[in-house]
Amino acid sequence: MKTIGLLGGMSWESTELYYRLINQGIKARLGGLHSARIALVSVDFQEIEELQRTGDWEQSGAALAQTARQVQAAGADFLLLCTNTMHKVAPQIEAAIDIPFLHLADATAQRIRAEGLQTVGLLGTAFTMEQDFYRGRLAHHGLEVLVPPEADRRIVHRVIYEELVLGEVNPASRAEYLRIIDALAARGAQGVIEGCTEIGMLVQQEHTDTPLFDTTAIHAQAAVERALA
Repeated sequence: MKTIGLLGGMSWESTELYYRLINQGIKARLGGLHSARIALVSVDFQEIEELQRTGDWEQSGAALAQTARQVQAAGADFLLLCTNTMHKVAPQIEAAIDIPFLHLADATAQRIRAEGLQTVGLLGTAFTMEQDFYRGRLAHHGLEVLVPPEADRRIVHRVIYEELVLGEVNPASRAEYLRIIDALAARGAQGVIEGCTEIGMLVQQEHTDTPLFDTTAIHAQAAVERALA
């Protein structure tokens, strides 16, 4: 079994999900008392969020690149960055390490294409929904990506930073997300990407008939497959 490298803490709420889902996946595949070999380094999200807010992506990329080197030094055979938004600095991270980088958007796009879908909605932070680093990566896989209008993007972003990263699951916020998902489906989205690692805490497939793609679960499964390949 290969050792899975996790660069986490953004937020720790979703990193906890990664740890659980990966271990559940290994146990499901191998049985017995098996669990995953994991090297995890978790950052202080307050520091990263402040750099996000001020637009200092260069410094945040440098910080995560240094952390990625720590994960590699801990014995990881490949690396996952346990956040969608900070894939904006994925090139800096990849340049800093000598082990493979398992890109979250690639894993998600591959799952969507395997389902035979082409047009998808995208929910996430404002950075993820509005900038090209993520949407462009999905488009490279042949996907057409729809995002909510500006007012709804603000709602999605606010709920992530003011509720979900604090571990708060608010039924009123779930209702708003479901309204936004329905609107994306009405515009032609065949499915919706939960493009923030915390969104799966709020909205699960049981809440909607629109196919959902939980990036945390998809990334974790891809890690399990790579570890056992």
